[in-house]
Amino acid sequence: MRSGTWLHRAWDSDVGYSFRTSPVAMAAAFVAFVCVFCAVFANLVAPHHPYDLATLELSDAFLPPSWVEGGNAKYWLGTDDQGRDILSVLMYGARISLLVGVASVILSMLIGVTLGLVAGFVGGRTDAFIMRVCDVILSFPAILVALLIAGVGRALFPNANDFVVFVVLVLSISLAGGGGWVQYARTVRGSTMVERNREYVQAARVTGVSSLRIMRKHVLPNILGPVMVLATIQVATAIITEATLSFLGVGAPPNSPSLGTLIQVGNKFLFSGNWWITVFPGLMLVAIALSVNLLGDWLRDALNPRLR
Repeated sequence: MRSGTWLHRAWDSDVGYSFRTSPVAMAAAFVAFVCVFCAVFANLVAPHHPYDLATLELSDAFLPPSWVEGGNAKYWLGTDDQGRDILSVLMYGARISLLVGVASVILSMLIGVTLGLVAGFVGGRTDAFIMRVCDVILSFPAILVALLIAGVGRALFPNANDFVVFVVLVLSISLAGGGGWVQYARTVRGSTMVERNREYVQAARVTGVSSLRIMRKHVLPNILGPVMVLATIQVATAIITEATLSFLGVGAPPNSPSLGTLIQVGNKFLFSGNWWITVFPGLMLVAIALSVNLLGDWLRDALNPRLR
């Protein structure tokens, strides 16, 4: 009953009304849901297991999509250079891309929100120091910072397992200036500077509440709206950054390829006529990024009272 009541209230709220009256938001949510569902449950919905060596047949390599002459109905989107089903590879590759993207955004949020709260609430030299660090990081292109961190990580751990590789990849995306923690820090700092002068914060200070508790219990809940909107948009940015790094060879490991790795592999055979190996991973990446960006734009408008 409680869960049903909560869902009913959410559906009838202003945000719920904005969602169900926006065809673009509903279509984007549907596309994002399908992509996420297929990625999370790839081992259940994928027609083949592309990384089971016992099921691979090299004689099926470079088969075109099933509707193209020479295609096989067994492989709807064709096969790659190793005979792996493209549709199944997309589902497993999207899982890696989404995992890295979401983990990068969560880490960026933790770092950026914490530093932004401290900078905006404390002010003074602490605020100036944190903002100057942000300015320095923003002066470098985000992809170069990510490449540098990922390259150094590969050099320090040349024989690392997949977990360490993914940790380095997440760190490289989170610490990059353009799509990392800096955006959260600057956004939260501005909102915190407004909230710290409100009456409820002054009342909490008068009653002897510690600054840490004020930031955590009073200020943070009131600035989560812009943070959630930014996080939604940054998921798409993080996924594209991961795909770029993987395309350049410093991203996901070859035995756990992401969409960027699949595009990089397919690019080698693009001019030989095997277009499907790189086109379909690219379309999958575009579908995920576009749907998430559209949801982020809708959420920004839905949470902005001036646009209601």
